[in-house]
Amino acid sequence: MFLSVLTASLAVIGCLVTQTTCTEDRDLLIVTVATNETDGFKRFIRSLNINGLQVKVLGLGLAWEGGDVKNVAGGGHKVNLLKEELRKYKDDAKKIIMFSDSYDVIFTGGKDAIFERFDKLNAQVVFAAEDYCWPNKNLASQYPRVPFGYKYLNSGGFIGYAPDVYKIVTAHEIKNEDDDQLYYTEIFLDEKLRKLYGMKLDTQAKIFQNLNGQYGDVSLKFDEDDTVIVNTVYQSSPVVIHGNGPSKILLNSLGNYLAKSWVYGHDCLACKENTKDLKDLERSEYPVVLVAVFVEKPMPFLEEMLEKVANLDYPKDRIDLFVHNQEKLHVQLVDEWMSRQKSAGYRSTKFISEADNIKEWHARNLAVEHCLKKDCDAYFSVDGDIHLDNPETLTHLLSQNRPILGAVMVRAGQAWSTFWGALNEDGFYARSIDYMDIVNNNRRGIWNVPYLTGVYVIQRSVLVSPETRPNYIYKLLDADMAMAANMREKGIFMYVSNLEDYGHLVEPNYFPTKYLHNDMWQMKANKEDWESRYISPLYWNALDLTSLNEMPCPDVYWFPIFTPRFCKELVELANDNGGWSDGSNNDPRLAGGYENVPTVDIHMNQMEFEQEWLWILRHYVKPLAEKVYLGYDSAARSIMNFIVRYRPKEQSLLRPHHDSSTYTLNVGLNRPHIDYEGGGARFIRYNCSVVNTRVGWGLLHPGRLTHYHEGLRTTRGTRYIMVSFIDP
Repeated sequence: MFLSVLTASLAVIGCLVTQTTCTEDRDLLIVTVATNETDGFKRFIRSLNINGLQVKVLGLGLAWEGGDVKNVAGGGHKVNLLKEELRKYKDDAKKIIMFSDSYDVIFTGGKDAIFERFDKLNAQVVFAAEDYCWPNKNLASQYPRVPFGYKYLNSGGFIGYAPDVYKIVTAHEIKNEDDDQLYYTEIFLDEKLRKLYGMKLDTQAKIFQNLNGQYGDVSLKFDEDDTVIVNTVYQSSPVVIHGNGPSKILLNSLGNYLAKSWVYGHDCLACKENTKDLKDLERSEYPVVLVAVFVEKPMPFLEEMLEKVANLDYPKDRIDLFVHNQEKLHVQLVDEWMSRQKSAGYRSTKFISEADNIKEWHARNLAVEHCLKKDCDAYFSVDGDIHLDNPETLTHLLSQNRPILGAVMVRAGQAWSTFWGALNEDGFYARSIDYMDIVNNNRRGIWNVPYLTGVYVIQRSVLVSPETRPNYIYKLLDADMAMAANMREKGIFMYVSNLEDYGHLVEPNYFPTKYLHNDMWQMKANKEDWESRYISPLYWNALDLTSLNEMPCPDVYWFPIFTPRFCKELVELANDNGGWSDGSNNDPRLAGGYENVPTVDIHMNQMEFEQEWLWILRHYVKPLAEKVYLGYDSAARSIMNFIVRYRPKEQSLLRPHHDSSTYTLNVGLNRPHIDYEGGGARFIRYNCSVVNTRVGWGLLHPGRLTHYHEGLRTTRGTRYIMVSFIDP
């Protein structure tokens, strides 16, 4: 015994004097215990490979007998496996044994870095250290005093000379279900044994960094060639990062960068690993995917969302389509869309309607089961608030070949997205340090996250085994939170990608459900979607005065603003409301009860659309008015906004008059020569008429003084126009 200790001590002294020679003369054996090749294990192996290290894995394929170490003490099985392996090295004084857990460990340095730090600690065996005395806190008072550093032993990582390590692991018997950390702790706390084996703790994280309780002690350091962990308290650069206890989510977040996963200037290096580009395949060889669409609550612009699913650039004969709708508001829309999909060439279709009364949790589990029944290669889940603007989204996600991979999508103007970068103690949202950089696409990559929702692919390798299969029921959590919680417990990594721009989220929280066309009210909550449906594509050209070249009468301008659909739905909203005036001078809707130039009309405030219309005037009409009427600063105020209805046998024309406005907007809402004949406006001073009003085009003209005008007779059908007296 004395000889082995002396040999090891001399080796330490030699290393301190000539580190290079020591590194060359000694051999490093890294040992771990892993009974299953989990996602964490694969990440561990990758980090070793990146740093030129090899490892001896003990226990693969064996049943784990060390107990439920996630929740209670245990792990003695690791010690007993080590005993057998290290017997062959018990007399090899040049062999350095490094033990490390694997499922929750990442290496950030190679052999030279490990030896350098080990030698400076001047010990025969060094154990990792932490701030928690576990599993027996009553032993805390027996620990040697540590003036500056972590005080308590952690068994997730240690390094030492083989003879000494062997003597420690064989010091006494331990049952598989007993606790390995307690085993090593009791040896360390025995002062005689501690000195005999030359045991020390890595109190300042020179080699081992445990993360539990040390969240604020570490930060990432971004270099040109790598990203490493720095302990800012002890000014150390540890090379073995251990997500012990509840810190595994933090380790996952840090692991997005460590071991050359993401490097400034090179971005996401890990994203290029293990990919399978589908473009290398014939389309008939593409994976079979179950595309599952879930409509679980009232959703704006659902029509466009469904069409984007239908327009995915993926062979339909390789898709099994599964749709669940439990929202009454959308029954007709979803039923009609689903009816069209049945003849669209899908491999199969399955529809669970609102009438089936199946709740979301069960519907999602049914979709997974249906995927397996159809012998699918992958499962693609899409929620009703997801807009797949990129038709290649499914192809991209499949090509990245991650067990679970979602697409990063964000609500416009918000930080709300399809993932969380961190969790708080209650398991709900917490903002990770890189969250805003990811959602703003300042950092592009694939990110290991604790929670995803909305849109993601799950590979068959996860689906086939009951031990890894997603389950959307967990306590009383929402379905997506339940799935994520179950995956975290199973140790299945969930990733999201922002390597491409995949699409966006709509905002459903301010969506009215009482109107005939509820999407009309979404110009503020979902501006981009609203503009896409309701604002004419030519409007943006009209903002450029070179494109605005139609002035049919002096100071009268014609420009495109709305789509025909907007006009049609506005008329339908008016008729659905039905509050048309009788066209007489008596008008109880007005403050004085009298209308000098009456029309058969309905006001925007009757339709509960007044504030929305004023918003439209400010954002779309005001910019145009200020460009054509040079020097005028419009407030875009209006107290008279109404739809006028002209019919030959009701009110067919309007007598000459001035508008109570600085300028007036007049928008044609239906089609001349199809829906009606005749109609138009005649500006009397100029003897100039504007007829054949175009649907969705706005006629902009001055109101008081100069543009005395009349409404020309409608001779057939019904003509609708939208009128606003602006800046009265």
